[in-house]
Amino acid sequence: MKLSLSLFIILLLNNAAFSQDSRQQKKLDSVFSMMNRQNQFNGTVLISEKGKIIYHKGFGYRDTASRQVNNKTTSYELASCSKQFTAAAIVLLHRDGLLNYEDKLSKYIPELSFWQEVTIYDLLRHTSGLPEYLVDMPKSWDHHKIATNDDLIRFYAQRGDTLEFKPGSRHRYNNTNYALLASIIERVAQKTYAEYLKERLFKPLHMQQTFVYNRRLRPRKLRNHAIGYVWAKNSFDRVTSENARYGDSMVYYLDGIVGNAKVNSTAIDINKWLVALDRNTLFTKEEFELMTAVSKTTTGKNIPYGFGLDVSKGNGKFSYGHTGSWDGYATFIYHNAVKDRSIITLQNFKLGAYPFETINQILDGKPLAVEYRPMIQLSGNNIKKFAGEYVDEKDKNEVQQLAVLDGYLVHNSSKVKWDMRFFPVSANEFQGVRQGGADGVLKFTELPNGDMKLEMLQYGQVIGSGIRR
Repeated sequence: MKLSLSLFIILLLNNAAFSQDSRQQKKLDSVFSMMNRQNQFNGTVLISEKGKIIYHKGFGYRDTASRQVNNKTTSYELASCSKQFTAAAIVLLHRDGLLNYEDKLSKYIPELSFWQEVTIYDLLRHTSGLPEYLVDMPKSWDHHKIATNDDLIRFYAQRGDTLEFKPGSRHRYNNTNYALLASIIERVAQKTYAEYLKERLFKPLHMQQTFVYNRRLRPRKLRNHAIGYVWAKNSFDRVTSENARYGDSMVYYLDGIVGNAKVNSTAIDINKWLVALDRNTLFTKEEFELMTAVSKTTTGKNIPYGFGLDVSKGNGKFSYGHTGSWDGYATFIYHNAVKDRSIITLQNFKLGAYPFETINQILDGKPLAVEYRPMIQLSGNNIKKFAGEYVDEKDKNEVQQLAVLDGYLVHNSSKVKWDMRFFPVSANEFQGVRQGGADGVLKFTELPNGDMKLEMLQYGQVIGSGIRR
């Protein structure tokens, strides 16, 4: 049977597209596999373009004790990526005529009437001047009691803090803003924050694995849910944050506060959410434009933050998303509206990174620049020769301390116990495993007199140095 010319061309184009997709998937898989081996990625990644999922895979363990692995449908705590859902609920309440963005905070939470200038708009955009509860509550809250949003309100009602700046005059990211927005949602809707989000957001968008979860305040058994992990001090054992070997009890006693965190979801559900935003299937075009507007402070400075979303606009560019880090989870949600490209990484390891630049280079068919350097194997003696105490050249009272741990160098100082791990990437350079993939390098040089010099680099710039004593 003969093929028509047009059908033949279609088949050729389809084969070419399939081949291109296959090459991209192999490159992406190579990058994420390397990062997983190097303790830089542990979770689920989903990448889509023009409505098509082109890469979706899980890496590492969701539960180290049972050795159960992360997969495509594993759910994770979203941390600060929860804020976009809190903001979305406020938009729906505004649509229903139950509140206005210009309304004062005191209208809904009269206990905080001394913050009389703060509006809902200020809370959404982080221009309120409110104090940060993650700073204040650890100082005086009972660490054996789990605080809720009502407790947070009572805490500040008793203190009567003054605002840190005039509302609208500055933009400063603040978790208190979104915790109070969650309380406003509950008081206006007369439903719990979890119930309202489920009814108005998650259910209509068929986000069946998305929910609000306070795992210490109201623990329950969840299927295929990832446990958030950190490294135990001076060890590569992965433990929960409040474990005595790590010692962050804050995640326990602040577990009951919602709005700024505590939404849990899967990569596939988050992709549904991004599609809904991009296609205006839940919000009108006008609502979405307001949610992603780059507004200004009263002093004329741009605010690159919409309603629970970081926003980048201008010169033919438009993207939005958020990052999150809390309780052993590291999240990244990003959508490029011009290219219709989404990148979602949900991880259950505090130091998880995301190869953002590399992903875009692969999808755009550009030459790959090295964003994350591969680990090389050095003998124990070749690593041990860099251990020791280095006197800081700028501050003689500070000593940089380097110890060897399972093929890594662990950095602390006499002033701060960083417990930061670095792996070898060359004979004299070690790359840091750092939150969000922040670039940190330890570089060693043997001086003519036999002394060993340490240089600490961040994004290629020397930020500190020392000579081993």
